[in-house]
Amino acid sequence: MPDLAPEAARPRLRAPRYALALPAGVWLVAFFVVPIGTIVWFSFGYKPGLFGTHANDVLSLDRYRETFSSTFFATFQNTLWVGVAGTLLCLLVGMPAAYWMAVKAPPNRRGLLVALVMVPYWTNFLVRTIGWQVILAPQGWLSSLLQTLHLTGEPLDILYTRTAVLIGVVYNYLPLMILPLFVAFDRVGEPLREASKDLGANRWRTFTRVTLPLARPGIIAGTVLVFIPLMGDYVTATVLGGARGNMVGQLVASQFQTAQNWALGSAMAVVLILVIAATVAVIAGLYWLASRPLQARHRLVLEDAP
Repeated sequence: MPDLAPEAARPRLRAPRYALALPAGVWLVAFFVVPIGTIVWFSFGYKPGLFGTHANDVLSLDRYRETFSSTFFATFQNTLWVGVAGTLLCLLVGMPAAYWMAVKAPPNRRGLLVALVMVPYWTNFLVRTIGWQVILAPQGWLSSLLQTLHLTGEPLDILYTRTAVLIGVVYNYLPLMILPLFVAFDRVGEPLREASKDLGANRWRTFTRVTLPLARPGIIAGTVLVFIPLMGDYVTATVLGGARGNMVGQLVASQFQTAQNWALGSAMAVVLILVIAATVAVIAGLYWLASRPLQARHRLVLEDAP
């Protein structure tokens, strides 16, 4: 019998536990931390002359004072309103669609339905938005159809308004809401719903007491996936909103591309990031406060159980 002692005694080379996360960490540092740090650094500078873009030899908070002027503050308010309203509309429209796909649709058709949800992403974001510009134009086919059906007596007048921006953002970001909700509803499973019905709950009670609480992670994921990119969107606001649908993303883009004032554009970008983070934190706090009574009820049920 061969001697295996030397082989067993040989030390094994083991990589550190964080080795698998190292590529993702390098990627985040290179393409997230470094760019954000650069933007923060530029925001403390200024525009040196007519043809300069930025300089940081003198650091100050003057760009942030310019950002909080009345004009820019009104734009921030409009951006927050569009972001919250657009996210809620995506949730209201996407939840029934995702529930139908995950629960009511035949299982052999669900893959096709998911692919159909992703069809808009086969086309460029700008092209899709320009398509809505054509549809909502006063001379477009939608306006002509409404006048033909005598639903309106004059051409459609919603292009270059906040309503047009909301229509565009809901269309562009709705798949990002439907997909997490579909996965969440699909994971609940039919046995749990059937058990709820066997215990005497009707369909609405089953949805509100079983399906919806278990799908809570998908709702949170969809809300975050829609709200964060929507707040920074400037293509939809530029194409469909014009001057009346102005958003912070447009201001940031104009400062970098047109005004060549990288310091002021960086300060606006930093403020936008802080506004997004604060809004998410407030929503998370409200969600935590709302879920406390339910958690307390669950604890009481567990304590009373034999």
